[in-house]
Amino acid sequence: MEPKVLIVDDEPNIRILLEQALEDLEDEGIDLLTAQNGLEALEIIKEEKPQLVFLDVMMPKKNGFEVCQIVKKEWNFSETYIILLTAKGQEFDKNQGIEAGADLYMTKPFRPKEVLQKSLEILGLELD
Repeated sequence: MEPKVLIVDDEPNIRILLEQALEDLEDEGIDLLTAQNGLEALEIIKEEKPQLVFLDVMMPKKNGFEVCQIVKKEWNFSETYIILLTAKGQEFDKNQGIEAGADLYMTKPFRPKEVLQKSLEILGLELD
């Protein structure tokens, strides 16, 4: 089964930035999927079961916390690694993210290299 990575953000620029940061993964046979809101994300996660999800916190039609909570707590998709992305670095958000079941928390703006590195680590890959 092809490993999949889902990028969820309502900001087209951020989605593009993440896709560019992760394009090396496609050479490794990994599918990059995108969604622009929480509901779309849930549909894709249920259908495609991505190994890794970059999930924006502030989004329409279900925020990142709600999506995370459904995936981790209701569906028990423990093998889906969720990284919450947020522009806010407040502790409150972090705690809320951890309570919702997020595996990791990244603050925007992020460094593309860091995003790729983290993804490789989570997916157990190494680039040549």
